[in-house]
Amino acid sequence: MSRRFVLGLLLGCAMVSSAVAQQDEVVRVDAHAEAKPFPHFWEQMFGSGRAVLALRQSYRDDLAAVHAVTGVQYLRFHAILHDELGVYNEDEHGNPVYNFNYIDQIYDGLLAQGVKPVVELSFMPKKLAFNPDALHPFWYKQNVSPPKDMKRWNDLISALARHLVQRYGTEEVAQWYFEVWNEPNIDFWGGVPRDETYFDLYANTARSLKAASPRLRVGGPATAAAAWVPEFLAFCAQNKVPVDFVSTHGYADEPVKRLLGTDEVIAPEDRVAAAIAKVRREIDASAAPHLPLLWTEWNVYPARDARETPYVGPALANTIREADGKVDYLSFWTFSEVFEEGGPARAPFTQFGIRAMGGINKPAFYDFALLHQLGEQRISNSSKHAIVTRLADGSLAIVVWNLVDPEAKPVSRAVTLQVEGVPANAEVTVQRVDEAHGNVGPFYKAMGSPVSPTPAQAGELNRKTALGEPERTKLTQGVVHLQLAPNALLLVKIAAEKHPASR
Repeated sequence: MSRRFVLGLLLGCAMVSSAVAQQDEVVRVDAHAEAKPFPHFWEQMFGSGRAVLALRQSYRDDLAAVHAVTGVQYLRFHAILHDELGVYNEDEHGNPVYNFNYIDQIYDGLLAQGVKPVVELSFMPKKLAFNPDALHPFWYKQNVSPPKDMKRWNDLISALARHLVQRYGTEEVAQWYFEVWNEPNIDFWGGVPRDETYFDLYANTARSLKAASPRLRVGGPATAAAAWVPEFLAFCAQNKVPVDFVSTHGYADEPVKRLLGTDEVIAPEDRVAAAIAKVRREIDASAAPHLPLLWTEWNVYPARDARETPYVGPALANTIREADGKVDYLSFWTFSEVFEEGGPARAPFTQFGIRAMGGINKPAFYDFALLHQLGEQRISNSSKHAIVTRLADGSLAIVVWNLVDPEAKPVSRAVTLQVEGVPANAEVTVQRVDEAHGNVGPFYKAMGSPVSPTPAQAGELNRKTALGEPERTKLTQGVVHLQLAPNALLLVKIAAEKHPASR
C-alpha cells in the first residue's frame, strides 16, 4: 500500500502529498432558481461486447449490479446475427433456415432484468455473405461482407422482426431501438464504396423492419467518429427511407480532425461533447430536424490506463455538463469486462467496463452510482466544475469535481459552495470517489494483482471500496468548504428548508 494512499485515507479529503494546491473556486447556488429538466441521459443506455456474451452468468451478474446503481434502461451489443448464435443457415437445396432460439434467450435475459435491447443488426451470417471470407480481425471473426442476395437479407430481417413482435408483443418491441450495422465507415463494413453500399443496406433493412410493424424504431448510420450524418439524412429524405433516430460514435481520444473536421485545439475531455454538438447541428439543419440522437459508443481519455482510475468520474461529469440538452442517450462503452474483442481477458482491468473481471467494481462504477443520485431538475451555474440539481423534495444534489489530465501534474482544488434558499445551517452530506475512496487499484495491488481473482477476492475488494455512509456536516452561514484531490468527484446533498405541516 503506497504512502500516497495511506495519506489519503488519513486526511479523508484525499489530498495527496504530491499535489499542488489551486486557488479556491466559489460556486454560488440559489435553491429557488429556475430549473430545467435534466433527464439522466448518461446512464440510461450502456454498451457491451457481442450478443453471445449475454448468455453468460458473469455478464448477467454485472448487468444486475450496474442496473442497481444506474437504473439502466437499454443495452447495446454487436453481432446478434453472428453464426455462433445459429441464426441463419441453408438446407441442402439452398433454402434459408432460421433459428432464433439463442436470440430469444438473450432478450429474455435482458427483459427479466428490466432492460430493453438496442438491436444492432450485425454481422453477416457466413452463408448469406457475398464474401464468406471477409472476416474482421477481432477474436470472434465476425463477417463484414454485404449480403450475397439482398432479398434474402430482407427476408431474414422481416422474419426476425415478426418473430420478436409475436414473442414479446408490439407494445414491447416498439420501445426498442433497431440500429443498422456497426461503424460502416471503417473496417466493420466491406461494401464498396462503403457509404453507397451501406445506405442501400440501411434502406432495405429499414423497409423490411417497417413491413413487419410500422411502429418499430430504426436508425443509423452507427458510424465511427461522428461521420456521415448529413449524407445519411439527405439520402433518407431523397429516397423516402424511414429513419426514427440518428446514431453515431465518438471517443475522447480521437483526433479533433477526425471528429470535427477542423484543426481546433480541444482538450480530450471536451471532444465528445463537441462532436455531439456538431452532430446535433447537422440533424437540426437536415430535413428531419427533430430526430433523437443516440450516441451509442463513447468513453473517456485512456492515457496511462486512466479508464481504470478515478479520472473517469470528473471526465464523465464534464461530458454530461457539456452535452446536456444535445443528446438523448450517451451510451458508455462498456458496462462490463465480459468482453472479447481481443480474445478472452487474461486479467482484470482492461480499460473497458465499469466492472472488472469477476465482478470487481472499478472507480467508474462508483462514479455512476454518485451521478445517479442527481435530481431531474438542473439549476444553471457558471462553474465548469459543477452540476447543480434539485430533487423532488426541494433539496439540492450537487456534483463538483477536479479534472486533471492523466498526463499532467496532480493538482488539488478547493471549492466553496455559497447556497441561498436553504437554512443557513442546513444539513450537508458528502460522498466522494478519488484516490482514497472507491478506488480499487491500490487494494488490488496489495492483494498481489491476481490474474484470475476468486469470488472471495472480488468480494473483499468490493467491500473495501464500497462508498459507505456519507460524511455529514452543516452549512455555516450558507457556506460549505470542500477539498478535492486530483480527479475527485464529490456528490454534495443539501437539505431543503422544512415547512411546518399545514393545518
